[in-house]
Amino acid sequence: MALLYCSGCEPKQSLHTITVSEFSDFIETTGYVTDAEKYGWSIVQKTVFEYEIVNDATWRLPDGKNAPPPDHPVTQVSYQDALAYCEWAGVALPDYEAFWIAAEADKRPVIMNNTKLMGTTDISIVGNTWDLTTSENTRGDIRLAGGSYLCAPTTCNGTNPERTLYVSKDTGNSHISFSVFR
Repeated sequence: MALLYCSGCEPKQSLHTITVSEFSDFIETTGYVTDAEKYGWSIVQKTVFEYEIVNDATWRLPDGKNAPPPDHPVTQVSYQDALAYCEWAGVALPDYEAFWIAAEADKRPVIMNNTKLMGTTDISIVGNTWDLTTSENTRGDIRLAGGSYLCAPTTCNGTNPERTLYVSKDTGNSHISFSVFR
């Protein structure tokens, strides 16, 4: 299993989902500007199949209107944003295989079937939000792992490790987040 290493990083067996509060500390300390903030818009997923481009949708306002609670997973962050956070925090993103090895040990409840219960990091890393990994396809897109609260076995089925979904490195979305090895 290959991990993206950064200075001072030591991979661990468990993953930690980065919260809005933790990402806010990074932004306040560094002045970093996310891809969604640079663009002035991002993708807000309504259902598995329906989405819209929303002006001012960023990690601060994932739907363009409402601020998430500080203990929720940070969303509307791109792979590039996640890497910047990791470098600052001295942590590492998992590759796709490492994500699933860690997920097997995660005993928290899985949220799926469009239950709209996306929330605190007390929920399993599987099924809460899609997670960015370091695994790339031949076009350089990033593989997502874990699925989101919008998923169901008949749709995107993120609880199946065989599921293949990639996004570009600058994509943000209201149900994409990231977890790190600590």
